[in-house]
Amino acid sequence: MTLRLYDTRAQALRDFAPLHPENVTMYVCGPTVQSGPHIGHLRGALSFDILARWLQHRFARVTLVRNVTDIDDKVLANATDAEPWWALAYRMELEFTAAYAAIGIRPPTYEPRATGHIPQMIELIAQLIDVGHAYAAGGDVYFDVRSWAAYGDLTHQALDAMEPAEDADPRSKRDPHDFALWKGIKPDEPADAAWDAPWGRGRPGWHIECSAMARRYLGDTFDIHGGGLDLRFPHHENELAQSTAAGDGFARYWVHNGLVTVEGQKMSKSLGNFVLAADLLAERDPLTVRYALAAAHYRSSLDVSAKTLDEAEAALERIRTFLERVLRARGDVGVVSAGLPTAFAAAMDDDLGVPQALGVLHETVRAGNAALDAGDRDAAFDAFTAVTAMTDILGVNPLDPRWQGRGDPAAASALDALVRTMIDQRAQARGNKDWAGADRIRDAIAAAGIVLEDGPDGTHWSVQHG
Repeated sequence: MTLRLYDTRAQALRDFAPLHPENVTMYVCGPTVQSGPHIGHLRGALSFDILARWLQHRFARVTLVRNVTDIDDKVLANATDAEPWWALAYRMELEFTAAYAAIGIRPPTYEPRATGHIPQMIELIAQLIDVGHAYAAGGDVYFDVRSWAAYGDLTHQALDAMEPAEDADPRSKRDPHDFALWKGIKPDEPADAAWDAPWGRGRPGWHIECSAMARRYLGDTFDIHGGGLDLRFPHHENELAQSTAAGDGFARYWVHNGLVTVEGQKMSKSLGNFVLAADLLAERDPLTVRYALAAAHYRSSLDVSAKTLDEAEAALERIRTFLERVLRARGDVGVVSAGLPTAFAAAMDDDLGVPQALGVLHETVRAGNAALDAGDRDAAFDAFTAVTAMTDILGVNPLDPRWQGRGDPAAASALDALVRTMIDQRAQARGNKDWAGADRIRDAIAAAGIVLEDGPDGTHWSVQHG
């Protein structure tokens, strides 16, 4: 099979082949750390976590760069006398790191901060001035969009139809669409939020940061540039323009994930549906959150609701119950290593078709349960190995040790003791041929949402979800 990805610039599915067959290079726009992460941030980072996992499976190695924008207008605006901008940025960065880790998003290969790469940004700006695609004016530096005929190639817009750039004071711009590469320091800004440059003290514009850091860690040309759909314009359009104008090949493929709605509406603080990652993770198991955010196709809009999360919880319980049934039937199987089902791989190769891949996963679970019911342990174990391989790729294996120990252990132990007492009472009633009493106990257990499974090695219980 050939892996295909939807390339935003080409507006089409394209066969993917990396520059280096055994190392895919990918740059993903990370957070601007002016405040804590919301569920849209989680969905975006998770989309590229799954893509990186699949690319690693296909090509052995992935070099992933995900930046942190820790100097920006919004960071400065949210700082206070009690918490300077740099302290706020670091605190928020830690919140993002914790939220990503909670749902199993693997750390990138490199996670550069903008403030650590000011020299590279200054070098790139100077290069753009030298080749005539940027100009300094009044302490600021702007990219001259009309000097670059390819401006608009990513989003396929005509220049005069675009919105003017609002990322800097337009006082010295030659054209309202010109965007800031360097912002001269203003009297009301902190003195430590500025760096020396040939054009005067100031700080970088947002767009130049990613171009400089991508070049620093991945070279002049790399395989994939990723980010949210909302970053296509102006951020990614401007990145592409300034990097290619400087002579870099830059990204060969542009991949964008869809946005998140809540209960059918766009997230908005004014609507009261702005869901912070910390709040969601306090209410729901992190594995449930991961599954729910991954279940829709990465390019589609994803609606997050109580129903979405309940369905994810129920799906995970079906997977967990099957895996545990096989372990009880066969004992501890140790480390499982198996090839992925062909249909699963085909779905993932088709523009990361996670919904179709999950369909293959759940069909395998159904077949495995049917094999167990029929006493075909070999077929059940084959399904077990396939399910384990698929869930490991997607990062949703409920038996993975990283997901164990969630919730309140004391409450889980107490529930287990109560249910097992009722199971023993039911067994005693059956032993005494008190069938009506045994049925009453089973009905009481079922009414509490507990499912019993009788097997040759005893009775096991699980919680019914959904």
